[in-house]
Amino acid sequence: MTELQREIGRRRTFAIISHPDAGKTTLTEKFLLYGGAIQTAGSVKGKATAKHAVSDWMELEKQRGISITSSVMQFEYDGYCINILDTPGHQDFSEDTYRTLMAADSVVMVIDAAKGIEAQTRKLFKVCARRHIPIFTFINKLDREARDPFELLDELEKEFGIGTYPVNWPIGCGVSFKGVFDRDKREILSFSDMHKGMNKIKPTPCDITDIERMDELIGPYQRAELVDQIELLDGASFEFDLEKVRKGELSPVFFGSALMNFGIEVFLENFLKMTTPPLPRLSGEDEVSPFDEEFSAFAFKIQANMNKNHRDRITFFRICSGKFERGADYFHVQAGKPVRLSQPQQMMAEERQIINEAYAGDIIGVFDPGIYSIGDTVCSAKKKVQFEGIPTFAPEHFSMIEQKDSLKRKQFVKGVEQIAQEGAIQIFHEPNTGMERVIVGVVGVLQFEVLEYRLKNEYNVDVIRNDLPYSYIRWIKNKGIDVKKLNLTSDTKWVQDFKGNNILIFTSEWNINWALEKNEGLILEDFSKD
Repeated sequence: MTELQREIGRRRTFAIISHPDAGKTTLTEKFLLYGGAIQTAGSVKGKATAKHAVSDWMELEKQRGISITSSVMQFEYDGYCINILDTPGHQDFSEDTYRTLMAADSVVMVIDAAKGIEAQTRKLFKVCARRHIPIFTFINKLDREARDPFELLDELEKEFGIGTYPVNWPIGCGVSFKGVFDRDKREILSFSDMHKGMNKIKPTPCDITDIERMDELIGPYQRAELVDQIELLDGASFEFDLEKVRKGELSPVFFGSALMNFGIEVFLENFLKMTTPPLPRLSGEDEVSPFDEEFSAFAFKIQANMNKNHRDRITFFRICSGKFERGADYFHVQAGKPVRLSQPQQMMAEERQIINEAYAGDIIGVFDPGIYSIGDTVCSAKKKVQFEGIPTFAPEHFSMIEQKDSLKRKQFVKGVEQIAQEGAIQIFHEPNTGMERVIVGVVGVLQFEVLEYRLKNEYNVDVIRNDLPYSYIRWIKNKGIDVKKLNLTSDTKWVQDFKGNNILIFTSEWNINWALEKNEGLILEDFSKD
C-alpha cells in the first residue's frame, strides 16, 4: 500500500445534521474533546459567562444560540483523520446545509428523543437519500424524559423509508435512565450524571439471562422490561448489513446524551468502523476515484470575514482525489486557466493552520481574491475533470435593501456582492437601475437579519429594509425576448440578476399561470436550475 492510499484510506468525512436544539453542536464538541482538539467542553446555550462551542464562531450565532453557517473541523482519533462538517440546524439556513452535504461521504443525524423527527430533519434527509449517503442516527437527550424508543424507530422507518438497526438500546429515560445495553457485545454501559463525561465509562459485561446480576445493575422492573424489549428486537428488527448501511438503506441507531457525554465514545468508535473512506465522484459520465494520483477538488462553500482579525474571503474545497501540495500549479476549470491555491489552510472553526499537503476526503480553505464560485472544480492540469454543479435553491422571501448613508455606497455594494457570492442570499435589481438599492432573495427570513448584522459589523453600513410581497421566482428562458411587451399581472415584477438574466417574481402561483397562458411561447424555469 502506498502512502497516498494509506492516508486517503484513513480519512472519514461526514456532516452532522439535525433540527435546531436537538444537540448537534454539543455532539460535535464532544467528538472534538475525544480527539484532543479542544480541552474543555463548553455550552452553546450557556449564559454569557459560559464558553461557547468552538464550531459557532460568528457573534450573531453566539447571541442567538444557533448555528448559522457550516463549520469545518479536522482532528485525529484512533488512527483516523476525521473531517467534521457541522451544519446549521435552523431551516432558514438550510441552503448552506444542502451545499455542505455535497462535500460529505456520510451523515450523522441527531434526533431529540422527546421530539422525534421534525420538519428540518425530514427535509435534510431527502437530500441525503437522493445521493444515497450512509446515515447514522444518534438519538439524543436520554437523560431527559423521552418517547418510546420503538415509536422513534418506527417513525424513522416510515418517514424515511429505510431500515434501522439499534446498535444499543436505552434502559429507561429521564430520572430513571440507567444506561444502554450493547446488543452485539451483550454488555451494559451504566449511566451516572456524576461523571459529567469527564472520564471514560467502563462497560459492564452482563448476559441478559443473568437475572441476579441484571437486578443488581438496573433493578428487577427495568431488567424485565429490557429482556422483553431485546427479545422483541432480536426477533423482529432488521439484521445488521454493512453493505446496506453504506448504500444508505439501513441506518445504525445509537442512544445517549451529548450534554452528559454518555454514549458518545461508543458511537464514534462504531461509526468509524462502519463508515467508508472517501467515495468516488462523478465527472460527467466518468467516475473519479479518490485514490487517483491526480489532484481534484470542488468548491462547496465561500465565507468572507470569518474573523475580525482576517478581513478576507475563504473558499472551502472538498478534495476528491489525489494529494494537494502547497505551491503546486493547478487548473481552474470554469476560468479555463492555471491557478495556484493561495494560503492553503485547515480549520478548527475560526482557528486556522497553514498546511503543506492534504488528501482526498480533506477540506481545505484557500484565499480567494474573488475568482471562485460555489461548484467550481480545480484539478491537476494532467487530468482535467469537472464535477457536477451544486444547485442553487429558489428564494422564497424578498426585500428591498438600500444604504442609509449615500456616502457609503461603495461599502454597501462590496458587502452585498461578497455576501451574495457566499450563496446565502441572491441579489437582483430592477432593469436600468444601479446598485443604490437591491432586491435580496433568501430561502429563510432569518437570512435578512444575518445580512443586516453583517453589513453593519463587517462593512460599517446601516441599511433600510422593506419587505416585498413576492414568494415565487422564475427565470425567463427565452433569449432575446422583449420583457416590456409581456402581458403580466400588476403584482408581478421584472428583475434581473447581475449576470443580466431576466427574471420574474410573483406573489402567487396563479400569477405564474397567468403569465404562461397570456404569453404564448414564454418559457419559465425554476431559478434553481440556472
